Amino acid sequence: MNIDNEIDKINKDNKLIRFNNGILIESKYLDILNIYNINPNNYSNLSSLIFEIELVLNDYDLDDNSYEALDNVCKSLQEKNYYLNTNK
Repeated sequence: MNIDNEIDKINKDNKLIRFNNGILIESKYLDILNIYNINPNNYSNLSSLIFEIELVLNDYDLDDNSYEALDNVCKSLQEKNYYLNTNK
């Protein structure tokens, strides 16, 4: 095992990408969204992006692995949206 390769892999997975609308998404999640042609730049906020992901989850006949991967993206974005938009 090459430790430098493992560190690079972790950094790539955790890299945040900021879109023109201010949405931040981890690069590993962006890869999953691209499979379903979901471009975060097309949504005005995180809530509308989450809504689109939920439509895909409900309307497409996904295999278990695909469903789980997309559902994990959705849950992560829902959690981020909750913490960003909840009065503290």
